[in-house]
Amino acid sequence: MTSLRITRTPRARIRGLGVATAAAGLLVSLLAAGPATATPDPGDSSAPGSVSAQQAAEARSAIQSGEIPGVDEIVHSKNIEHLVNIPKDALPGTNSDLAFQGRYAFAGNYDGFRIFDISNPRAPRTVAQVLCPGSQNDISVSGNLVFLSTDSSRSDNSCASTTQPATEKSSWEGMKIFDISDITNPRYVAAVETSCGSHTHTLVPKRKDVYVYVSSYSPNVAFPDCQPPHDGISVIKVPRKAPEKAAIVNFPVLFPGEGPDGGGNPGGPTNPGVSKTTGCHDITVLPGKDLAAGACMGDGILFDIADPENPKVIDQVQDNVNFAFWHSATFNQRADKVVFTDELGGGGAATCNAVVGPNRGADGIYDIVGKGKKRKLVFRSYFKIPRHQADTENCVAHNGSLIPVKGKDLMVQAWYQGGVSVWDFTDSAKPKEIAYFERGPLSATTMSTGGAWSAYYYNGYIYSNDIAKGFDVLKISDRRTDPAKRIRMDGLNVQTQPDYFDDFDR
Repeated sequence: MTSLRITRTPRARIRGLGVATAAAGLLVSLLAAGPATATPDPGDSSAPGSVSAQQAAEARSAIQSGEIPGVDEIVHSKNIEHLVNIPKDALPGTNSDLAFQGRYAFAGNYDGFRIFDISNPRAPRTVAQVLCPGSQNDISVSGNLVFLSTDSSRSDNSCASTTQPATEKSSWEGMKIFDISDITNPRYVAAVETSCGSHTHTLVPKRKDVYVYVSSYSPNVAFPDCQPPHDGISVIKVPRKAPEKAAIVNFPVLFPGEGPDGGGNPGGPTNPGVSKTTGCHDITVLPGKDLAAGACMGDGILFDIADPENPKVIDQVQDNVNFAFWHSATFNQRADKVVFTDELGGGGAATCNAVVGPNRGADGIYDIVGKGKKRKLVFRSYFKIPRHQADTENCVAHNGSLIPVKGKDLMVQAWYQGGVSVWDFTDSAKPKEIAYFERGPLSATTMSTGGAWSAYYYNGYIYSNDIAKGFDVLKISDRRTDPAKRIRMDGLNVQTQPDYFDDFDR
């Protein structure tokens, strides 16, 4: 465990963003051999862009002038404290999403997942590391069950599988389920194959069962198990007492349409630079309000989940000017707003610069107006971090969560190498950043993918899973966010948003 040096006086990096000028579970401790190399993720991670000699020279110059931090140098606002960093250990792959239960944090990795005891946030302790390769290993937890998404074509559903072409019928992708009755020894208990795999998933927990909404996309006529059109989601029902009986119970079509491509956004050339909708990337649910928001490539949707096996779309919106890829969604506590993120460049490009501007690769804030089946999503504004990054840094809006403060809409969010941002969208039309933490570029000369994949607030602290650097714990001290420290939760899967005040206020 190491604690990286903190630069307490942030450098002068804030510039006004200009107008765009261009469009069975195996414990690693028991294994003699190391984990296999994770396969490339087909959605979030595109191939790193090349960096020209001029761009590399500009990055070096910006570092020398103090305009951006040095390689791996940490900077942050005065109201953020970096408590600790836990480097990668037995799982060398890409770090991905996070989930929480009690005193434990569950950290996804393309090679499996790692469980931390965070009862002392200043000194997290590794409880278990599970080798189970299969990008992107999106993770969540409910009761004694851990859920893991596999969205890369594998030879079989075991944790010893190898990569295999999706053109082969025998290939497997989908959901894996582990039993964590013994937290130190997770046990692989079930697998469910899903159409086009499972890029992400969302839990809709019930008393006796857990429903899982599986998001996947990019069908191909050459893929036997991922045929177009693919305009829906897989719904899995998992009996808590018999998870081995988990099975798909429905495939609701969210974008009905005629022809081989179905409905949803057609993408280019009709809408240049916009992703064609062939499924969803991520879904966030508010179980207490029977409401969900879907970020579905070229579309954002609002839908009713009163019947969890048969969700019904209420409204559908597009932004064919500034949104390239609808990536994720976050409700505010009153459920009268949704923040959608645009993952321009697939997470592998430098989009936090003056050339791209303030409205692309950003968050889109939408108010929810009306009632019941007549509710509509109404656009209000964009938010993007106001700190330019080097052209060697992949940076774009990514995963975040609410910071629960009554009467305020506050959010912490990961921006890859743009770091971690805390921002206020109480006024939908005038969002503003109130705190940040980030590292300097991984390299001043080449594009290397890294940075914060997820940044979530849980029981008084911010936890971030950095793709390359490991597990970070931050503490924010600010009069605007301090009231959130009184909210104590038993667990958190961010895509299953709790009612913080009715359910978890102690």
